[in-house]
Amino acid sequence: MLKLALIFLVVAIIAAVFGFGGIAAAATDIAVLLFWLFIILFVIFAVAHAVTGRKPPV
Repeated sequence: MLKLALIFLVVAIIAAVFGFGGIAAAATDIAVLLFWLFIILFVIFAVAHAVTGRKPPV
C-alpha cells in the first residue's frame, strides 16, 4: 500500500511538471489517502500485536 502511495506521488510530480494540474491534484489526493490509510493500518496492527503478545514462530 505504501508502494502505491509512492507511485501516485511520482505520477503527481511528473504531471505537475508537465502542467497537468487536474491529474496532479487527483494523484496527490490519492497518494495522501493511501499514505494515511497505511499509517492507520500500521498502528492498528502494531497495537493488536502488542495486546496479544504472541511471538513470531522461529
